[in-house]
Amino acid sequence: MSYVENLGEKLARDVLKAQQETGDLNMVHTIGQVLEASSSTLHEAYMTAVRVYDAEERARKTLAQMLRSQPPR
Repeated sequence: MSYVENLGEKLARDVLKAQQETGDLNMVHTIGQVLEASSSTLHEAYMTAVRVYDAEERARKTLAQMLRSQPPR
C-alpha cells in the first residue's frame, strides 16, 4: 500500500468514526470536498477507503441477518 493510500485509509477511518459518533452524515462529503480541492490523489484514496469500509459494513450486516434467519440445524 502506498503512502497516499495509507493516508486516505487512516483519514477515512477517522472521519467515519467521527461521523458515527456525531451523527453528522455530511462529514464524509465535506472532507471529500476539501481533499478534492487540494489533492485529487488523496481524494481518490480517501473515497476508495470510504466505499470499501461502507461495503464491508453492509456485507457484514447482511451476513448477520442471513445467519439470524437460518433455522437451527
